[in-house]
Amino acid sequence: MSSTFDHRYPSVDDLRAAARRRIPGFVFDFLDGGCNDDVNLRRNVEDFRSVELRPRYLRPRGKVTLETELFGRVWGAPFGVCPVGLQGLVWPGACEALAAAATAHRLPFILSTTTTADPETIGRITGGTHWFQFYVPVEADLREALLRRVEDSGCRVLVLLADVPVFGYRPRDIRNRFAVPPRIGTRTVLQMLARPAWGMAMLRRGKPTFATLRPYLPPDIDLRQLADFMDRTFTGRLTGDDLSRIRDRWKGTLVLKGVANPEDAEEAAARGLDGIIVSNHGGRQLDAGQSSIRALPEIVAAVGARMRVMIDSGVRSGPDVARALASGARFAFLGRAFMYGAAALGDRGGEHVAEMITRQLRQVMEQIGCERTVDLPAHLVRG
Repeated sequence: MSSTFDHRYPSVDDLRAAARRRIPGFVFDFLDGGCNDDVNLRRNVEDFRSVELRPRYLRPRGKVTLETELFGRVWGAPFGVCPVGLQGLVWPGACEALAAAATAHRLPFILSTTTTADPETIGRITGGTHWFQFYVPVEADLREALLRRVEDSGCRVLVLLADVPVFGYRPRDIRNRFAVPPRIGTRTVLQMLARPAWGMAMLRRGKPTFATLRPYLPPDIDLRQLADFMDRTFTGRLTGDDLSRIRDRWKGTLVLKGVANPEDAEEAAARGLDGIIVSNHGGRQLDAGQSSIRALPEIVAAVGARMRVMIDSGVRSGPDVARALASGARFAFLGRAFMYGAAALGDRGGEHVAEMITRQLRQVMEQIGCERTVDLPAHLVRG
């Protein structure tokens, strides 16, 4: 194992505990929390862990390979980095560091419209292998301007976001009066002073901003103002016609993220999209929703022969990646896992998580006797 792996943190749970100790409470709440009572957030994780794999011990087998083809590119492993908003608030420079780690491990990195680095910067870091999660603007001029910037950054995979028709109701953020930059009150200041490593890193890097949206945003925007801005500026509730409009404009690979039912998957396929990501936004939008892993099989049955079906929400480990692929996904994405790593280990966090998940996944495949990721469905214990 290379020196990028930190033996103090062999699991995502270890990284989460370290992140809680290292970043201010209001920042940890933003990263860690879901909507309402966190029911769907917990269900995502619990349902993943209920998926079982069947080993084959006596069958002859060769060397395990994690390399996986997706959209014409062979990646180093069948997982990547989810788009996450405000990464540089969780840890200064996290977005850039995670993009660099993903590139070093030949993993796809998805840049969020609402994070703290812009596509131009990430394009230079990744050499154009990054994907971009696109909030679709209402105005055609802004839509075209953003798409041109994304294209010019070298990005060839555009990810449309379907599951934010309204801003999520997140009690932790509401209690904390969460804002960007943080509101300077006694409680916030005390939390920041209690986390000096985070504070010093923030002083060195400067306060985080919505880098891609900065030219279009009012200054010092808080959570309520951001919600209002997003509602006014972007099409939160996509339609089939919206998909067709972007499909006609975007010449590269087009993916829909936030698919939670076969009907939306069928619509995406009918409109000529190349792939979907089964997701419930990490449990941050609908507390009464189904877990992503429970929604996956029916969606795969509906469209899996026509488009690439991927998954996020609840993926926390190498075994979870194996469970996702065994259940029919072609690729899995991790969000909080990489962000816990960044919060716990700073610039080294992405490298650590990529290596940890890779090592865990390889161990699972060797244990069950599976040489290729595409063969994992043969090892699923079906209920």
